[in-house]
Amino acid sequence: MGKETLKKQVIELFESADIYPNRDRPWDIQIHNPDFYSRVLNGGSLALGESYMDGWWDCNSLDQFFEQITRAKLEDKVKSNLQLLSRFIILKFANLQTKKNAFNIAKTHYNLGNTLFEIMLDSRLIYSCAYWKNADNLEDAQLHKLDLICKKLLLAPGMRLLDIGCGFGALAIHAAKNYGADVVGITVSKEQYDIATQRAQGLPVKIQLSDYRDLEGRFDRVVSVGMFEHVGPLNYREYMQKAHDCLTEDGLFLLHTIGSNTSNVETDAWINKYIFPNSVLPSVTQISEAFKTLFIMEDWHNFGADYDKTLMAWRSNFEQGWDMLKADYDERFYRMWCYYLSSCAGLFRAREIQLWQIVLSKHGVEGGYQSLR
Repeated sequence: MGKETLKKQVIELFESADIYPNRDRPWDIQIHNPDFYSRVLNGGSLALGESYMDGWWDCNSLDQFFEQITRAKLEDKVKSNLQLLSRFIILKFANLQTKKNAFNIAKTHYNLGNTLFEIMLDSRLIYSCAYWKNADNLEDAQLHKLDLICKKLLLAPGMRLLDIGCGFGALAIHAAKNYGADVVGITVSKEQYDIATQRAQGLPVKIQLSDYRDLEGRFDRVVSVGMFEHVGPLNYREYMQKAHDCLTEDGLFLLHTIGSNTSNVETDAWINKYIFPNSVLPSVTQISEAFKTLFIMEDWHNFGADYDKTLMAWRSNFEQGWDMLKADYDERFYRMWCYYLSSCAGLFRAREIQLWQIVLSKHGVEGGYQSLR
């Protein structure tokens, strides 16, 4: 197939999403390399991201670009090839999120350097969706998210709280300081472990560097924020069973996770290679199947639109702080990180992916659970 034919096919695909190469609207892309068209048509989403990292194209508003192509369902218009089909079959039966591989995500993403996250995130270093209902800045929105979680858990002084995937320790510290909880938090990132341990000094908070499958003990409350995305479909049931085993009979479990509208066994190829290796977004069906017979669903709250705002705030912080980062990261990393934050914002804005907080109990809250928003 000739280059002009390939170019025509790609342009027609973009035009179906109201994107016109080399026009001047914010979501139109500017092509700098004529080989862009054949590269993207042959390589799909991976090639689209890599060609951006290589400087082959630009866009004034990447988030709007991705909102456009997501709403137009461009991915559905590109037929899968045999190579992709064979990968799907392998992933359906291969467990890529084993305990042996659990620490790989930390090496690839969470251990990129504390300065990066200190500049990009809020002061508490919360790397998950903020709650913007009554907030107009990232700092307040993240604080409101922490309070929302603690209130949904009906957290009270003296309760033992398990935080699965505690990150830099913000929720554990907040629960101990403001709700009197005795907290155990686990993470697979050494960088997160060091900071969380340092910040939690003097509080009833214990941070452990370990995988969730090694958890022991019983807790009045269990919470997991932004970690289930790394568990993998073949491990969902084991994960829920572990949370069940760690929870007291009258306890509550809150799961905070990004969710997909469809059930998948793999993630986007570019995200998998450069951002979150072997991570998969769960669907409603996959989650409910995983906790079936173990838990009763008390509440299911979707505020995915808030992740759009969160990601754009992170991108703004990242761009404003780039002068302090560029000595440690090159231009390709800068483009990669902007692409990551903007593409995810576009997906949330188009409502292709969601953010769920799910409250679960073993036997049902007596008299019924009062949902909080």
